[in-house]
Amino acid sequence: MRLGIVLLGLKLSLIDVLGLGWAALGAVVGILVLTFFGTYGLGRALRLPGQQPLLMAAGFSICGASAIGAMSAATGAARRDEAAPVAMVTLCGTLAILVLPMAGALLGLSPEDFGFWAGASVHDVGQVVATAQTAGSAALAVAVVVKLTRVLMLAPMVLAVSAAGRIRSRRAGRTAEGKLPPAMPLFVAGFLAAVGLRSLGVLDAGALEAAAHVQEWLLTMALFGLGAGVRIRDFAGKGSRIVVLALASWILVAGLSLLALLAV
Repeated sequence: MRLGIVLLGLKLSLIDVLGLGWAALGAVVGILVLTFFGTYGLGRALRLPGQQPLLMAAGFSICGASAIGAMSAATGAARRDEAAPVAMVTLCGTLAILVLPMAGALLGLSPEDFGFWAGASVHDVGQVVATAQTAGSAALAVAVVVKLTRVLMLAPMVLAVSAAGRIRSRRAGRTAEGKLPPAMPLFVAGFLAAVGLRSLGVLDAGALEAAAHVQEWLLTMALFGLGAGVRIRDFAGKGSRIVVLALASWILVAGLSLLALLAV
């Protein structure tokens, strides 16, 4: 999972991200932050166990299963806390592929506007591509850049959560060696280095394509391993609560994205 997240950085070019313009960038970041804290707050209110509120917030606001894996690695979350968030973000992202094109047509959105909406609200990169391409190449081009801008926020969000964990540990007196979360998880540093390489343009198209295939394979294997460790009894007594949170978060990010689109 960690290596797959590092290679995900090779899909990101800062030049493409800055090409969105400051207004659009601010809107994307604002949507992400509001969705993250809204989902986290509702998850805590619903009393979901362990790190599930945090993992749901990361998955729905940033980049789906990849963000869940990154937050889990940074916080040391139990594997059983990952399973339900991954399932929910995958389910809602799949539903978005069906629902958003119909909603976009009813709203009369242009291809570019629909691309922004898909990129700002759908979860995994693959789901964004599948959703946006229904409106053509213009929609897909905008959606991919907007989505990768959200992916870029993975690093600062993980660093912020890690820093908060260190502060809580110090306040609790857990200052012995090995007790504090790392200031910067190694895979986050690798992710940022990969973004830098892609932005500098030092890798050719063949290398980037090979890295993309390896990245997809690594994340697929990581998710398969996660699923193989899931026990049905881990969901007992909390299934309805996490479904409520998933649907609420999905509606929140889609609604905020549409409002931002109308404002921008």
